[in-house]
This record gives sequence, C-alpha cells and structure tokens, in this order.
Amino acid sequence: MKAVVLFSGGLDSTTCLAKAIKDYGASNVMTLSLLYGQRHDKEIVCAQKIAEHYGVKQVVIDLSTIFENSECSLLKKSKVDVPTGPYSGGIETTYVPYRNGLFLSVATSYALANNYDVVIYGIHHDDEVKNAYPDTSVEFDKAISEACYLGSGKKIRIEAPFVKMNKADIVKLGLELNVPYELTWSCYQGHDKACGKCATCLDRLEAFKANNRKDPLSYE
Repeated sequence: MKAVVLFSGGLDSTTCLAKAIKDYGASNVMTLSLLYGQRHDKEIVCAQKIAEHYGVKQVVIDLSTIFENSECSLLKKSKVDVPTGPYSGGIETTYVPYRNGLFLSVATSYALANNYDVVIYGIHHDDEVKNAYPDTSVEFDKAISEACYLGSGKKIRIEAPFVKMNKADIVKLGLELNVPYELTWSCYQGHDKACGKCATCLDRLEAFKANNRKDPLSYE
C-alpha cells in the first residue's frame, strides 16, 4: 500500500505522517502540501523540514487563486484579524471555504494519477465538537470518503485516523512515535514565534499540558 499524507507541517498532520510511516513504511509514503494564500505559509517550510527528517517526498501545489475573493481571516489578503481566545462554538472566521473537501479531491486525483492507494488526513474530534469547521465532522468524513472512493473507480481510500480522537490523544500517540514536534507549526499567525493566543495555539498548549509535557515550540 502506498499513501499520500495531506501535510501542513502542523501537529495533527505530522502525527498522521509518523503513523503512516509506521503502518506503511517510509518508502511507501509521500506528503502533499497545499498553498492557499494562508498567513502562516511558513508551515510549508516546516513541512519540508519534517519531510526531510523522515526521508519522504514532498509535493507542493498552489491553490491560492481559488480563495482570492474570500475574507477568511486565515488568508494574507484578508482585512479580518485572526481572532484570539478559544473557539467560540460556531463556525470561525478562520474557516477556509470547503478546504478539506478541496484538498481531499486534489489529493485523490494526485494519488490516482501517481499510483497511490490511500490518502490520509488529520481531522480530529475537537474541531467537530466546537463546530469551528464544518468539514471536520464524522459525517463529512464518511461522505467525502465515499465520494472519493467511488469517483476514483473504487481505487483510492481516504483515512482519517484521528476523526474520533481529541488533540491530547493525538499528542499522546505522537510522543509514543517520537514525532519531532519542535519542527511543526500550528499558529495561525505568520510570525517568527507562535502567538500563543489564537485558538489553535491554545488547543496545542492544552494538549501538551494534558500529557504532562511542555510544548517544544517557542511562544511570544
């Protein structure tokens, strides 16, 4: 089995990569990173370093044209600031329109064209519970997985190994797999150091705390 890992260089996708390498072997795994005009495009640089760490191929595709007219606060061109504090319990301004659906479709097409068997991505239960991102739910995963499988002639499977796990569980697994979390990037800001104030920073810090470990990233 050969696997494409949708790879942002963040905590979740890096743990996905480590698990995929354990399950399928490094020689059968590659990473697919996507540019979409995000403020924190330094995550792609982090993704490259992590891919080099594991000795796997990285492919980068630019989809930023699609979001030229979006006011999602995660985008460089947006006039809306990235919110601080925990997720509010509704769809966030950091929700990139149908990002996971788009990314999975691109990854499925890439996998099919390049003789891979499975696409893996790192959605998790916390995002569904807080309703921050509608394309992270169990229902979404089930529907998109079926669509990608059928649309690929029943050749490409989608795996979401963390869909029923929270971020603390993911960190626990990653620590067991010796994931180089010091190389990852989660913050929605594109600063030199993580802001420690946006929702994804807060979730990340809380996940390490739940595992009685210190996050190896430097914070402002």
